Amino acid sequence: MNAAAGGAAIWGRAEQQDFRSRVRGCLLGGAIGDALGAGIEFDSLDAIREEHGQEGVTDFVPAFGRRGAVTDDTQMTLFTVDGLIRAQVRRDTGAWHPPTDVHRAYLRWAATQRDWGPDERKKDDGWLAREEWLYARRAPARACLTGLGDEVMGTLEKPKNPDSKGCGAVMRSAPFGLLVGWEPQLVFQLAVECAAQTHGHPTGYLAAGAFAIISHSLARGEDLDGGVQKALAHLATRPDHEETTDALKRALGAVRQGMPTPARVESLGEGWTAEEALSIGVYCALVAEDIRHGLLLAVNHGGDSDSTGAICGNLLGTQHGETALPPDWLVELEGRDTILQLADDFALEMTQGPALHGPGGSAPGWLARYPRA
Repeated sequence: MNAAAGGAAIWGRAEQQDFRSRVRGCLLGGAIGDALGAGIEFDSLDAIREEHGQEGVTDFVPAFGRRGAVTDDTQMTLFTVDGLIRAQVRRDTGAWHPPTDVHRAYLRWAATQRDWGPDERKKDDGWLAREEWLYARRAPARACLTGLGDEVMGTLEKPKNPDSKGCGAVMRSAPFGLLVGWEPQLVFQLAVECAAQTHGHPTGYLAAGAFAIISHSLARGEDLDGGVQKALAHLATRPDHEETTDALKRALGAVRQGMPTPARVESLGEGWTAEEALSIGVYCALVAEDIRHGLLLAVNHGGDSDSTGAICGNLLGTQHGETALPPDWLVELEGRDTILQLADDFALEMTQGPALHGPGGSAPGWLARYPRA
């Protein structure tokens, strides 16, 4: 695949298929990890073992009235993807500012948290905002709600919630890494700018940038350890990077300490803050024997199990592609059809965008799904 940031990519058929599999793996894997942790998010490890046995959870457990339910982590990740597609589509108009398009997408997510259901009169909202199942509050992060409580966009110069370094920005940032035609530093910068829309503490947004860089490496077919090293190199150029850098280094150090255990996971923190969630998700992905093993390790701890599960699932799904995901979990996953549609639309836009819209004409069905307005 030959592409430069913002340039037209030349994709072979096999490369397109591989990329689509990684995009599907990223979004579905993250959603599975999210759903595995959703029912135990606020439980201690002792409480998890008391209720589910010494191994902890080994399958979906009921959350929000069903098995396989996802949380705000998956909801916001999907709207990140929606915003990135809309940015590409709007580029034809000469309006090219992806942080603005992602912010508008996050505002559409915020509407799902307060409205009863889709407003069919709002044609410019596109198809994702009309998915009724997304209109459910799934313990959304407070900083996400307050950061998107008005239409003013937070920036690095004037971020929203400047003291917040919760994991609410990092857990939605894997899709930035799927911009495989972009240079890593641009992926990092975009993720950081979009994170500052809700989480203004440097650790809150730098962890999101680091996660995007790691995901970007995997989406390009590189290995996970190399992706972490690349993230560390980018972090080193930013002020106030120490917390995020130290957390990633702790994850790498834990890999060398022996067999993975819940105690080793808990030595990295609880995952409520951005750097801890990133550290746990990366560690579990690094030591995973397979996706099932990695995800169960990522959720069975006393902390933010859905977010650490989601981050680990994004990484492993991007690395191995959708066919490596456990089929018994896939079939019960809430919103799987929507997630698949969005993943395929993203892959289509990245590989075939010029055929879908441009100065010479556009596919009306595409602009109905992703309006330029």
